[in-house]
Amino acid sequence: MDTKDPDKTRKGGDRVSQSMNDIKKLGFGLMRLPQKDGKIDIVQVKQMVDRFLAEGFTYFDTAWAYAGSEDAIRQALVERYTRDRFLLATKNAAWIDCKCREDAIKQFDISLRQTGAGYFDFYLLHNLGESRTHFFDDFDLWNWIQEKKRQGLIRHAGFSFHSTPEELDALLTAHPEMEFVQLQINYADWDNPAIQSRRCYEVARKHGKPVIVMEPVKGGMLATPPAPVEQILKASDPQASNASWAIRFAADLDGVVTVLSGMSSLEQMEDNLACMKRFSGLTTVQKQTIVQAQEALAEIPLIPCTNCNYCAKVCPKNIGISGSFTAMNYLTLYSSREMAVNQENWLVGRHGKNRANESSAANANRPVRSISISAMNWSRSARFCWNRCRDTQTAPNCKTAASASRLPPS
Repeated sequence: MDTKDPDKTRKGGDRVSQSMNDIKKLGFGLMRLPQKDGKIDIVQVKQMVDRFLAEGFTYFDTAWAYAGSEDAIRQALVERYTRDRFLLATKNAAWIDCKCREDAIKQFDISLRQTGAGYFDFYLLHNLGESRTHFFDDFDLWNWIQEKKRQGLIRHAGFSFHSTPEELDALLTAHPEMEFVQLQINYADWDNPAIQSRRCYEVARKHGKPVIVMEPVKGGMLATPPAPVEQILKASDPQASNASWAIRFAADLDGVVTVLSGMSSLEQMEDNLACMKRFSGLTTVQKQTIVQAQEALAEIPLIPCTNCNYCAKVCPKNIGISGSFTAMNYLTLYSSREMAVNQENWLVGRHGKNRANESSAANANRPVRSISISAMNWSRSARFCWNRCRDTQTAPNCKTAASASRLPPS
C-alpha cells in the first residue's frame, strides 16, 4: 500500500519530538537495503518504511557514502510522509576523495538533494579515527557543522567513530560541542581488544554524550553465532531470535538514544519490531544469559592478540599482524569467509600494511583471491610473528607470544 496521500494529511498529533530522550530504541539503518536484480528494491523498502513508522519508530540512518541509500529513502520515505513524521540522519565522509574543504562541503549539498529532506535531524562526521580524523581538522568541518546548525539545516551534530578509547577521549575533549557519538557496540565486541566497545562507550558516557549504536548484530554475524552461543540463547528463550538478543543488549545500556539495525528484508524488520516495540529493558535473567553467551565466546580458541601493535613497529616485512589475526579470528568464530576477507582488506590493505602472504608493499592493496590460502598464511604469519618477537622487548606485552600453543597448525 502506498501511503502518500493519507500520510501527507496527518496533523500535529503525529509530530515527532526533537528530544533525544523521546526517540524509540530501534533505528532503521539504511546501509544494507534489500536488493532486486542488482538494485535497491524500492518496493520492499517502502513496505519496510511503512511497517517501521506504523509501530511508532522514527529514526532513519543513511550516509553520503552508502551507494543509492539516500536516493532510496527519498523515494520510500521523504516523498511519501510529511517531514514531521520522521527523523533522518546522514553523514559526511571527508576522507573519501576530498582534496579540499569545498569537496567535503559538497557532500552535504549532495545529501540534501538526494534525500530531498530539506534539513537533517542528525548530521554526523563519518567514521572518525586513525588517519581519517585529520581531514575533518584540515577542512575545519567542526566549525562548519556548527554553522549549518545555526542555519537550521542540521538539528543535532555528532560523529561516528572507529578507533581507540584514547582517541575518542581526545576528540571529545577537543570538541565538547558535539552532541552525540555513534559507536560500534555489541555483546561480542564488548571486551574485544580490536573494537573495545565497552571502553569507548564508557568514554562517551564520561563526557556526558548520548550514544547511537551501530553494528549491534556485528554485520549479521550474531544472527548466526557460534553453536555454543546459540545453544545458550535458545535454552533461555526458544522463541527469541539470535539477532533480538544482540539488539536488546545494546538497547539496554544507559544513555543509548537508539540502536541501528541494518535490515535488508521485511522479515528482518518484522523480527526487530516484534522484540523492540514493547522493549523496556532486559530482565536479570536475560542479562545473565548474555553474560553466559559472552563467556561461551571467550572459550572459543582464538589467536589471543590484544591489538597493541607493538610487533608492527618492529616487523621487517610491514605485515598487518593484528589485522591478519583479527581476520583469522573472524573465520574461526563465524565461519564467514566474506567477513574475514573484508576484515583483512580493511585492517591490512587499507591501512598500508602487507598481507601475510605478500612481501611487497606494491601488492598490499590487491584483493585476496583465495580465502583458504589466506587463512593458511594468517596461521603462518601468527607463528612467524610471535617467534620473531618473543625474544624482543615487546614480548612481555604480547599475549600472542605467550600463547603459542593456541595458534592453528601451520
